Amino acid sequence: MRNTEWVDNMRRMFLYFVILTVSGLSFMASSRAQDSSDHKAPAMASAAAPTSGFRAEFLEEISYYEQRYTGLAEATPAENYTWRPAEGVRSIGEVFTHITAANYGVARALGTAPPAGFDFKAIAALSADKPKVVQALKDSFAHFRTAIVALSEADADKPQKMFNRSTTLRGSFIVITGHFGEHLGQSIAYARVNGVVPPWTEEFRQQQKPADKPKQ
Repeated sequence: MRNTEWVDNMRRMFLYFVILTVSGLSFMASSRAQDSSDHKAPAMASAAAPTSGFRAEFLEEISYYEQRYTGLAEATPAENYTWRPAEGVRSIGEVFTHITAANYGVARALGTAPPAGFDFKAIAALSADKPKVVQALKDSFAHFRTAIVALSEADADKPQKMFNRSTTLRGSFIVITGHFGEHLGQSIAYARVNGVVPPWTEEFRQQQKPADKPKQ
């Protein structure tokens, strides 16, 4: 293939990803209100979980993204986990393990250490193994929620560094949410290219189908 044709193809692929990502994030924004009322946070110690304040609000965000990441991870066929759009770009499985590792890394930055014996490199090595990736992803979100519950409401304005940005503890939640959104959009684009419909989109489609007319 001539070099100009290769460049044109790469440009078209990049544009396709951008369109899919923007579309996916737009749909997420429109469905957020419904999710906040319908989606229940995964089980955690009710006595410790805050019911108000900035931690409670962030826990709702974590639950929202956990639902989407784990939903995509479960819906994506195992054989697609090694797919990547180009050399040197994260594969489908590697995006999931990146989020998994980030959950532990961010929790550590907020004061909660990873479990004993945890190995960040071992997480990255799981990227091609769907069952292990899905379980590791779920475990990481559970650990992350525990880290948020352990924080104090009184420290909302305490200086905090997150992803090389100096902010406050409350501000770091915004930074973290941005990171979640960035890679969720990436995962949605990857899924669509591989013919995988995000589960929440399929659920929405099913809800929009007209009910079968009763037989006369």
